[in-house]
Amino acid sequence: MTSDFGATECFVYMMLPGATEFITAGRFVMEPGRVGMPVGRFVYGKSYLNNPHAVPIDPIDLNLTDTTFQTTMLKGVFGALRDAGPDHWGRSVIERHAGLAVLGEIDYLLHAPDDRAGALGFGLGPEPPAPQRKFNKRLDLEMLIGLADAVIAKEEVPSSPEAVQIRDLLLVGTSIGGARPKAVVEDADGLWIAKFNRPDDKWNCARTEHAMLELARSCGIQAAQSRIVMAAGRDVLLVKRFDRDKTDGGYLRTHMMSALTILRTEDTHQCRERWSYVLLAEELRRISRQPKHDALELFRRMAFNALISNTDDHPRNHAAIACERGWRLAPAYDLTPSTPISQERRDLAMACGDAGRYANAENMLTQAARFHLHPDAAAAIIDEMEAQVKASWYGTARREGLPERDCELISSAFAYPGFRLSLRDAGRVV
Repeated sequence: MTSDFGATECFVYMMLPGATEFITAGRFVMEPGRVGMPVGRFVYGKSYLNNPHAVPIDPIDLNLTDTTFQTTMLKGVFGALRDAGPDHWGRSVIERHAGLAVLGEIDYLLHAPDDRAGALGFGLGPEPPAPQRKFNKRLDLEMLIGLADAVIAKEEVPSSPEAVQIRDLLLVGTSIGGARPKAVVEDADGLWIAKFNRPDDKWNCARTEHAMLELARSCGIQAAQSRIVMAAGRDVLLVKRFDRDKTDGGYLRTHMMSALTILRTEDTHQCRERWSYVLLAEELRRISRQPKHDALELFRRMAFNALISNTDDHPRNHAAIACERGWRLAPAYDLTPSTPISQERRDLAMACGDAGRYANAENMLTQAARFHLHPDAAAAIIDEMEAQVKASWYGTARREGLPERDCELISSAFAYPGFRLSLRDAGRVV
């Protein structure tokens, strides 16, 4: 069934902890609202509610009851459902190849591949289809790179059956990773997200991101596993999927929610008042099985992003995962430096203290208690991390193969002068 904003309903499937097959969790419907904006409604199926192993899709806003849930946020899509949809890159590929005059939010969910982020699936039938078992292999990377280049350049892509299969698997069904070209590949160790450099990149983004993940680990941060491989003479970053666990019977899927959903906000600048590390730490208390551990981990990531000038740390670049019934902060990912001109003030995407988004040590210390930290302990963590970043960013980057030219280009990202400016003095230059 379709409308002016595309398909109007679908079934939502869930792969429960420890399972390798989907079951039907409920039904999602979108209808026009009073002012023309879509309204989304979701209801759990009775069989799912009666399942003793059932888990909520969202433990805060979609708890396990027979209520008909309703939302007008995110164009009528519940955040936990949107998290399982395609990101900007996946949407761009769907728009080119779906062959539909009108694409709505449910269409994006339906046209994304089965192997999306987290443990959800979507379909038109009350019974879920069998999950897909075929994945790109690392040997396919050369073709994947060529097709990604064609999508970026808005060129025609081959129409052979092999190309169609590879094209479909370019649609990484995840909001985790943003707009960069990518695909899922499989090797003996499991599933990886392959992230490709773009022709217009200012520096080697694949090797830079890999180096930042390594640098984060040296700062005591739990970061996603990654490595660099070569394909068609080009570097490709492979990031291990932390929402999949390979077994003899198939892949176990880990349920996942973005910080955008946890914060109950949207990814528009108008909703930015809830983009906050402090609020995220408080929301994690409600769902995390180790709230103090996750708060400390989040504080470290906040400081690290400030120290490398990662200004793309928006709520979709943070997530929580649930391997069983308890939630925890997902490993850090998408850690990328930037080089703004200002040496006095740089802002994170999310608020980190009394002075808002200012990527500044004193600013972060103003809210240390909200992360279960004494100010002295928080200051010691920042001091230690700053020393580590200053001492090892260059050596880490060079060790991971980043050219000297690229190191020079990103050098101004690290521990910029404004990081240690007092808030009083900062007020004179902001």
